[in-house]
Amino acid sequence: MEDYLKLFPSNASVLAAYSSISTSWVLLKTAYDQIIPRKLQDFLVSKFKYYFSRQKSYATFIIDPADSCGIGRNELFDASRAYLSTKIGPRNRKIKIGKSEQQKNVSTAIAEGGNIRDTFQGITITWTYYLQDQQRNDSKSKPPKSYYEITFDSKHWSKVHNEYLIHVLNTHKALMQKEKVLKLYTRLDFYYGNKGWKPVDFHHPASFDTLALDPELKKSIIDDLDRFLERKEFYKRVGKAWKRGYLLYGPPGTGKSTLIAAMANYLNFNIYDLELASISCDTDLRKLLLTITNRSILIIEDIDCNSEVHDRSKTINVKEEKQHYRKTFTLSTLLNCIDGLWSSCGEARIIVFTTNHKEVLDPALLRPGRMDMHIHMSYCTIKAFRVLAFNYLGIHEHKLYQEIDGLIENTNVTPASLAEELTKSDDADVALGEVVNFLKRKKREQEQQIEEKNKKSKLKRKIKNRGLFLNF
Repeated sequence: MEDYLKLFPSNASVLAAYSSISTSWVLLKTAYDQIIPRKLQDFLVSKFKYYFSRQKSYATFIIDPADSCGIGRNELFDASRAYLSTKIGPRNRKIKIGKSEQQKNVSTAIAEGGNIRDTFQGITITWTYYLQDQQRNDSKSKPPKSYYEITFDSKHWSKVHNEYLIHVLNTHKALMQKEKVLKLYTRLDFYYGNKGWKPVDFHHPASFDTLALDPELKKSIIDDLDRFLERKEFYKRVGKAWKRGYLLYGPPGTGKSTLIAAMANYLNFNIYDLELASISCDTDLRKLLLTITNRSILIIEDIDCNSEVHDRSKTINVKEEKQHYRKTFTLSTLLNCIDGLWSSCGEARIIVFTTNHKEVLDPALLRPGRMDMHIHMSYCTIKAFRVLAFNYLGIHEHKLYQEIDGLIENTNVTPASLAEELTKSDDADVALGEVVNFLKRKKREQEQQIEEKNKKSKLKRKIKNRGLFLNF
């Protein structure tokens, strides 16, 4: 037995050997990091991995922001970003973190070149995030193109394609329903490498409860929205696109934009804000409207200020630095996108036009089927002022209400201007006193304007009559 034990090395010998090996490894690792360039290191590692894994056949899916047609937004890309945020853990040594003012918690995302391993029904799936620089022909840089790459054993191709990706989409939908943050989309050129929409979180606090609008009109709008949402099968049965058009018209400051925000919050719909001045041609408009998601509100504000839609035959000349060329954007294309064949490329969409001057619009924009409901946003009424007073001061009754009611009935004032007066003090007596003084000033100004207008009219009639007399 003793002879057998002598065959084993002593503890001192084992420790000396371990120390020698450790020192050699540290020296080798240091030399490897300092002498061999990083790109060559990555190449060697990839070849090493390939050598030991070449017995397997791998498949790769690429998910980028554009859909398969290159026109719309890829829903799977956005779903992947949300899905992977739930898979990030201690194994991921390098991640992107951030937090907006509205967010409660810090958000996480996979960093450039980062990997996440996921398991689905026993299948190992590796995700990698890439950011690829792009260059334009005119040497001006584009934003980098981002995309995800998923790799897996090719024998599971069908299950990954037909089940796993659906699992990613369903997980994303569940996350959004749990805590959905509405988005406001605006037009931004060359976003994600092409022209499209730029989303920002939408946190407007407007609601129908706080909206300073006549109660009867408010109820009719809510009833119309509810009826629209419940009639999907009706639209299908009668052969119409499932959409609804609203025209909000009236003087500035009457709450048109606030009403849109209240509609979005009530329906839980995202908003797409389309500035027609940014549209260069009919094709541009079609492509842009095709990327709008379902259950959303498309708004075109101050359409009376867009000269392009006053005349269906109008064209636009666009001049650029290096070349001159003619582009056209016609009202006919806009009408076709909101009411023609192109309008059927989506569901549960609401289109809202706003204008301060309804009378200058082309009648083709106003007919039923395009703008189904015309909502007149008038000057402030007595009932609407009651809502404002409760919102700002928390009161239902006050001794000055009777005087204020009489002034409002005989004065044209917007809810926005009265809201400004209510913000001047938290004391109801002081704030409502400011409202009374403001209404009296506005009433005098309007009476003076009427009086001056009457004087000018009388003078014109005298001049006209004198001319007729001289001619006689």
